[in-house]
Amino acid sequence: MPIVVKIGGSTLGEGDTTLEDLAALQRREESPVVVHGGGKEINRWLDRLGVQSSFVDGLRVTDEAVLEVVLAVLAGTVNKGLVAQLIARGGRAVGLSGIDTCLLEAEVRRPELGQVGEITRVDDGMLWLALRQGYIPVIAPIGVDCVRGTPLNINADTAAGEIARAMKAQRLIFLTDVPGIVDRGGEVIPELTAAEARRLVESGVASGGMLPKIEACLRSGATCRIIDGRRPHALLREVDGDMAGTTVAGENG
Repeated sequence: MPIVVKIGGSTLGEGDTTLEDLAALQRREESPVVVHGGGKEINRWLDRLGVQSSFVDGLRVTDEAVLEVVLAVLAGTVNKGLVAQLIARGGRAVGLSGIDTCLLEAEVRRPELGQVGEITRVDDGMLWLALRQGYIPVIAPIGVDCVRGTPLNINADTAAGEIARAMKAQRLIFLTDVPGIVDRGGEVIPELTAAEARRLVESGVASGGMLPKIEACLRSGATCRIIDGRRPHALLREVDGDMAGTTVAGENG
């Protein structure tokens, strides 16, 4: 069964080992499926172009100007850069976006967020085909209204959770720039039931960018782990059971 791995720009930098780890997992005949973010690179281009953006509940408000940048950066610069780097490390990878084959079908349900989609269906056929042919799918989190042909910005954490759910993944791993979910005292919580995770959200202890991660975990149906992706070989250590972090149980798990 596949392992869905969500990586963000905040954990990819000089000396990072994530792509090396992915290539190593592929050589071990594991089946990683990668969903990437790119918020840092999007912010850099928005600043360069003088385009303003804001966030609500950890989600980027996306008007037409922001959407243009999101499409170019996520499906272009970031996605193809990651695929090229994976190949350089001996991996076999193919870059996709949620638009390809209508992989992430979505619709606008919160108009205050602009062109932000909520996923209504995952067509995972192309992902299974890629895995069977020996490729790591690397997915940019862009959805599409398949009736109107409208691209929509999708939160990468949400996309990872929905893909894990559709593929019945054995695990969902979030590589983040924090050591895990922390309590009010700043201590990492090793394990959370679905109900405990909900209470953290409702009490405001978990907030900002952690909100879509927790929601994705709850919906995924997979064993979900939130770990510090800045640690050397964090992904390999996680797969081998030697990595600290937070385990969140899915609501049907």
